[in-house]
Amino acid sequence: MSFEEDEQFSSVKKNKPFKETDLEDLSVEEIKEYVEHSKKEILRAESEIKSRESIRGDANQLFKS
Repeated sequence: MSFEEDEQFSSVKKNKPFKETDLEDLSVEEIKEYVEHSKKEILRAESEIKSRESIRGDANQLFKS
């Protein structure tokens, strides 16, 4: 994903809240599965953040030289 695409995606998503899951209709097992899925999504998002920060840091170093 290019920087322009990243910025375009970011500006589109900033104004849209994430959908919340209605837990009322889920069984205990389904809620546990949802929690596990959410934990995996958090890890995936944190990994993406680290990757982007690393790329940005590398780019900053390159242009400072």
